[in-house]
Amino acid sequence: MTSKPAPGTNDGAAAAWGAVFALSLGAFALVASEFMPVSLLTPIASDLAITEGQAGQSLAISGAFAVVTSLTLTSVTRRIDRRHVLLALMALMVASGTAAALAVSFPVFLVGRALIGVAIGGFWSLSAAVAMRLVPDSKVPRALAIFNGGNALATVIAAPMGSLLGGLFGWRAAFLCLIPVAAAALVWLWFSLPALTPQARRAPGNIFALLKSPAVALGMAATALFFMGQFTLFTYLRPFLETVTNVGVSTLTVMLLMLGFAGFVGTSLINRPLERSLYPTLVALPVLLALTGLGLVLFGSSSIGTGSLMIAWGFIATSAPVGYWTWLARTLPNDAEAGGGLMVAIIQLSITLGATLGGLLFDAGGYVPTFLSSAMLLLASGALAVLTAMRLRREAHGGGFGASPQRATSI
Repeated sequence: MTSKPAPGTNDGAAAAWGAVFALSLGAFALVASEFMPVSLLTPIASDLAITEGQAGQSLAISGAFAVVTSLTLTSVTRRIDRRHVLLALMALMVASGTAAALAVSFPVFLVGRALIGVAIGGFWSLSAAVAMRLVPDSKVPRALAIFNGGNALATVIAAPMGSLLGGLFGWRAAFLCLIPVAAAALVWLWFSLPALTPQARRAPGNIFALLKSPAVALGMAATALFFMGQFTLFTYLRPFLETVTNVGVSTLTVMLLMLGFAGFVGTSLINRPLERSLYPTLVALPVLLALTGLGLVLFGSSSIGTGSLMIAWGFIATSAPVGYWTWLARTLPNDAEAGGGLMVAIIQLSITLGATLGGLLFDAGGYVPTFLSSAMLLLASGALAVLTAMRLRREAHGGGFGASPQRATSI
């Protein structure tokens, strides 16, 4: 008897690679917009008459709305064609950039950040499930890698572009430049994305049932601590570079470009270690990032030392999400949409908490307590990755929740 493909897969159907690349462009626009304030924190704070810590909270606002959206979108839109949902999310991206660029006050700016949060939460929670319907099942990892390629490219371009445009024309020009990119993604999706009729889904609220597996719960906690630790530090990198390393706009732009390019390289190279040894890699990534953060505390006054550490930060931090999405795909292969929604909610909540914690610490005590807290959270993430691997091995050998040969051999 020939086995049927898993629900939501596309084996035997033509691959819609045009739509996959259009979604990658959309991912680029979304990620660039989400993290644009990082490279523009100082001028935004000055123009809107707020502190740098308060300006950093704009990442917390977008993260909070992304959390709510990722947890509720599938139930709210359960009868709506996924094509229409994705087009609406990209239209929100255009509206968000317009609101942020033309904001006359901090509350209006936060409205724009809230809209981008909705777009981000919806887009990423649907990404894995949509990929399974656009390409054959065997090509899903490649499609997800293309999605993450848009993410990685945004890290290369967004921060240095924001810094450069902010220095030349003001921070508003940087946000305005993203609007035509989002509009292009919207038009491309309009013509390339096929109809994606709703499929049967879990009942609302059952998304949290995935956490009944101790291995899943531990893995999600490790993911949460990684992103919280990362953004406790990363959100406040520009004021650190300006006040501790004492760099100007041109040097800052070069450093951010190096960080972004290193992230692009890291994303391109991470697949091989993940395929060979997933869990050792997921343990090493947060530990190495924590050491990088501690290095910034020790050598932050040196432009050469800081530049080298920023290259390491970009390489590790940008490639790490590929690892966590790979973990999700291997651990919950039959719960792509529910698992993706839960993962996005956890990541965005962690970004929110990290940006908030970092802002409070940076305003109260400067970069030292901020960066040390980041390192502690990252080390805790590595420890939880060890516990996840141990628990998953026990479940796989003992026939526990979701045990499978694939899970047993991928540890």
